Amino acid sequence: MNFVRKAWKILVAIKDGLVLAFMLLFFVLLFAALSARPTGGFVRDGALLVELDGTVVEEPAAVDPFAVLTSGQAPIQEYRAADVIRAIEGAATDDRIKAVVLDLDRFMGAGQTTLTRMGEALDKVRKAKKPVLAYATGYGDDGYQLAAHADEIWVNPLGGLLVAGPGGNRLYYRGLLDQLDVTVNIYKVGTFKSAVEPYSRNDQSPEAKQALEGVYGPLWESYRAEVAKARPKAKLDAMIADPVGAVQAAKGDLALAAKQAGLVDTIGDRVAFGKRVAKIAGEEDYGLPGNFKHTPLNAWLGANAPEQNGDPIAVVTIAGEIVDGVAGPGMAGGTRIAGLLDEALQDDDIKALVVRVDSPGGSVTASEEIRLAIQRYRDKKIPVVVSMGNLAASGGYWVSTASDHIMADPNTITGSIGIFAVVPTFEKALAKWGVNSDGVRTTSLSGQPDLAAGFTPEVNAILQANIEAGYTRFLNVVAKARGKTPEQIDTIGQGRIWDGGTARQLGLVDSLGDLDDALAEAAKRAKLGEGDYHARYLTSPVDPFAALLTPMVRMQARETGGQDMFARVAAGQQTLLG
Repeated sequence: MNFVRKAWKILVAIKDGLVLAFMLLFFVLLFAALSARPTGGFVRDGALLVELDGTVVEEPAAVDPFAVLTSGQAPIQEYRAADVIRAIEGAATDDRIKAVVLDLDRFMGAGQTTLTRMGEALDKVRKAKKPVLAYATGYGDDGYQLAAHADEIWVNPLGGLLVAGPGGNRLYYRGLLDQLDVTVNIYKVGTFKSAVEPYSRNDQSPEAKQALEGVYGPLWESYRAEVAKARPKAKLDAMIADPVGAVQAAKGDLALAAKQAGLVDTIGDRVAFGKRVAKIAGEEDYGLPGNFKHTPLNAWLGANAPEQNGDPIAVVTIAGEIVDGVAGPGMAGGTRIAGLLDEALQDDDIKALVVRVDSPGGSVTASEEIRLAIQRYRDKKIPVVVSMGNLAASGGYWVSTASDHIMADPNTITGSIGIFAVVPTFEKALAKWGVNSDGVRTTSLSGQPDLAAGFTPEVNAILQANIEAGYTRFLNVVAKARGKTPEQIDTIGQGRIWDGGTARQLGLVDSLGDLDDALAEAAKRAKLGEGDYHARYLTSPVDPFAALLTPMVRMQARETGGQDMFARVAAGQQTLLG
């Protein structure tokens, strides 16, 4: 009987603990929900505080609530580029906003075309006679491209600035695979299709180097030109030419080296920076030293819904790897995106379609599924304009062919018209451990493809022929869309990538411009005047639990301090290991 009493007490204690835990979780989620849905009352006189604690992307990936709860750490926060740009541009005309503050302490980057668009938005704020101030402990390439558009750039005394330029190394696994006796079966068409090289080589091929040099050169020139235009007195080229000399001249002080080169304006900690902002935006009535009156980015967005004037132009985003099925957001599931397009097509109000592409490609079948869904708009005489973001390569270009007009940014990476497949087999590795396979076949294809016993010559020939047929289809799709012959496309295809400016010269792109320009082009083709249209983004339903969890993730991310240069190196190592 005594045992039963003790067991009962334990069960009651467990029950009370679970009830308490669920009540606590309920109130935390309620607080998160209230924080996630600000109203106009949350917009205050003061600064617009743009805290970018992560990356800026075309389409944020969905937060997996269970993965977050079980992993014990917050995922990398992602911000929608269109939202950030809209808020910054809105600050220029919002009388309540006195300044824009960029908190880049935990900023992890964005594509170069995205950063350029954000920089242009900041220039509009400055043109409206409102100051822009930026703060970070350590600035890298992406952070500085954004900060260069500020009136004042602050850096922590213990931080610094290091601009490295595009490029770097990648890992090659052929030597490891040989040691493991793993057979890598590669099927491809395209001299420049380098995605398979880590599995087939121990180094980068001359063709891959040639293609990357052809892309990195224009991107690097564009970066330096943008910084020079935003900060004419900055000595970025001198710092790049002799970074060691610049740091040694400052006796190893990276912050001082950046200031001596005119790349930053002020060396100071966060409190000093806050006091400076408070002189412009007003000092907060409560809180810690250095607090200033401000409206957070999400609060401003929640209080200022996008305008809905005129007729709708549908905007569908193809971001991330293109895969089969319903994956995404953050990945371009072919079935999911085709479904969004087909559902919107039932709306007779849609006057045009803009396809925003920021993808390295992926599945051929998923790319074709999306392309056919886009083509259904053209079949109904609805104008289609493609807007290429940072990357629109391979499958990203495939889906772009179903359009009336392709628009890219000068820094867009596009092309990569090629096709490949990689399939490992383990016959050598298994034999090394005494595992062999044998059996009876009725044909040369019986039991194939066999990952344990390896592929027969017939299977290899069939798979390669299928890849070659896929490449021929790719050439024909592009040739028909661009008014060229397959032979002409083959000369600029072969898996080679191009920057947006060169792609325009080659006829792969019709014109240069950003998303707003693409909307204007679509409106013109739909015979809509300026101000007679608005963008209607086609999005998937948001998981309510994930929506509640996102603010909690952001709060957890804010608990970590800013990244100095050594912390950035450590973060890079963790990413590499991942």
